Amino acid sequence: EEPVLLAELKPGRPQRYDWKSSCETWSVAFSPDGAWFAWSQGHCVVKLIPWPLGEAELGCKTSERKSRGGKAETWSRGAAREKTLECGQIVWGLAFSAWPAAEDGDTDPACAVGLPCLVLATGLNDGQIKVWEVQTGHLLFSLLGHQDVVRDLSFAPNGSPILVSASRDKTLRVWDLSRDGRQVQVLSGHVQWVYCCSISPDCSMLCSAAGEKSALLWSMRSYTLIRRLEGHQSSVVSCDFSPDSALLVTASYDACVIMWDPYTGEQLRTLRHVPLHSTLDSSSEIHTSSLRSVCFSPEGLYLATVADDRLLRIWALEFRSPVAFAPMTNGLCCIYFPHGGFIATGTRDGHVQFWTAPRVLSSLKHLCRKALRTFLTTYQVLALPIPRKVKEFLTYRTF
Repeated sequence: EEPVLLAELKPGRPQRYDWKSSCETWSVAFSPDGAWFAWSQGHCVVKLIPWPLGEAELGCKTSERKSRGGKAETWSRGAAREKTLECGQIVWGLAFSAWPAAEDGDTDPACAVGLPCLVLATGLNDGQIKVWEVQTGHLLFSLLGHQDVVRDLSFAPNGSPILVSASRDKTLRVWDLSRDGRQVQVLSGHVQWVYCCSISPDCSMLCSAAGEKSALLWSMRSYTLIRRLEGHQSSVVSCDFSPDSALLVTASYDACVIMWDPYTGEQLRTLRHVPLHSTLDSSSEIHTSSLRSVCFSPEGLYLATVADDRLLRIWALEFRSPVAFAPMTNGLCCIYFPHGGFIATGTRDGHVQFWTAPRVLSSLKHLCRKALRTFLTTYQVLALPIPRKVKEFLTYRTF
């Protein structure tokens, strides 16, 4: 079933911003509970949109949301209101996290006592990271330390206030928001701009991708380098862990996605982006299939990729060829809705598009594997007194 375009949102063009303020949508994000969508629409602006979209947006192909006189436009949809965050710099990275519940006697004004709230981190062109409280739109922190563009951000998925940032200054930095945004670690090891960072769902590992042929895998416990993942023939630009932390995928300008076992460093599968000639014109260059983004689906059975050949591809883990395609122009990033069924993509034009995605009922075998791999490493599985074929299935050697 091919992805269907449900809606395309286009940014307004506030005149007061200098034309040099990039209009690209380098990052899109859903909140962990699926209640909010964040869109870096260019011109130093982030839109926070309540999810699901209204019938007006989902019922038409395009919907322009324009600001009048440069002022933020908001409207009510139930209790939630759309918000505009004016960041003052080009926005490159976005990441949501649930703020830990406040304790009795806690005077933190950001959240009511006993009620968790939602925060959004934005990585900016000048090296700053601004952290916002979503419900109010208030700025909570400005984190300083990076010397160049903050290209990507990743919160620890377990709800802890640990934030990792990736920058063009060739470093990753670890921040603790529970300690007023204190910088707790600088990770050095890349020799090129760092494009992407991803924390594993079990919060044990961190993967980072830079303009290099190898990705780096770090320990989130000791903040030390575990290994280099070498296998790509060009710059690695995107990475993501499976929901059970048992798989890691990396995407590269070499037009390949490599699926790794992060515990052993073994390459399990390579997915090659073969151009579809009908979608390309005769002037296309050799790098038309250069990848931009890769992400896992919430149940861990599918991947989505965006490449420069004007296609959104959806892959099933058991096949080496895509199971679905959709034509899209100038794609830069993609992400799944946390409860499945939708994919959001961002483009160089500052647009965001929402697509249908395959819905799947996971088999009992996959659910058992996912439950076991959530807390067992590959080495622990291999040590179990169980048949070899079962071990191969649990370690994704067979799909």
